Amino acid sequence: MTSIRMIALDLDDTLLRSDLSISYRTRNAVKRAQSAGIIVVLASGRIPAAIERFARLLGMHKRPGYFICNNGTLIQESHTGKILYDIRIPPEVALIAYDLATAEGFPVQIYEGDVMYVSRSNEFADYDQKLTGLRQVVVENFRDMVAAGCYKLIIPGDPMILAPLESLMRTYIGSDITLFTSKPYFLEVLPPQTDKGTSLEKLAEMISIDREVVLAIGDSMNDETMIRWAGVGVAMANGDERIKSIASIVTDKSNDDDGVADVIDRYLLGKT
Repeated sequence: MTSIRMIALDLDDTLLRSDLSISYRTRNAVKRAQSAGIIVVLASGRIPAAIERFARLLGMHKRPGYFICNNGTLIQESHTGKILYDIRIPPEVALIAYDLATAEGFPVQIYEGDVMYVSRSNEFADYDQKLTGLRQVVVENFRDMVAAGCYKLIIPGDPMILAPLESLMRTYIGSDITLFTSKPYFLEVLPPQTDKGTSLEKLAEMISIDREVVLAIGDSMNDETMIRWAGVGVAMANGDERIKSIASIVTDKSNDDDGVADVIDRYLLGKT
């Protein structure tokens, strides 16, 4: 597998340990992969501002690399900040999604720049703030903000009561959006036909890399499309069982046990 030319890494529960750090061994492994000519892509549901601090730990601000942000709505160069591709939810569709969520009693979140805008305070937004380090701002005229356009909507809530909302949205606007749960308590609404796999494919085409030489690592259902698309799809030991069932490789180490470093050393750099 030494022919791999690009590696796409999910962040939370994959590259990052449970305390949101990147171990020395994993940082070193990623840097050695870069030195070997392998292009590194950080593919996350996070916005650029919430990815950059981790990218700097990996030295990605000094050499060519890429971010796939918002679960696929934006592709950005790590070393220049240049946006190569972005797509937003059509405003009329975003408004329907917002109205359905609020009618069912759910708050809604939008990310722009380094700010997380919320329709009302809630425990899940507080946790997300701790996770991402973003500022949280409650907006009174939130519907007007939605109408102005957004990359994605996040609808937080208890997983048991999010499921009926997901079914409702699929019924009314399912063909006009991409809809999935990232964390069990986050229902994400994205533009149609938008996901990590589609954006990874777009990036590979931009830089003339075949899918056969792309390796993708993830743990949850928002990683499904990139794991399916990549020539080599890897699921973490701590990953969702559904992801493990579609991956060509399942690590025997978790995100807290240097699973990413183990994959890089074993399959990309030929170390045992």
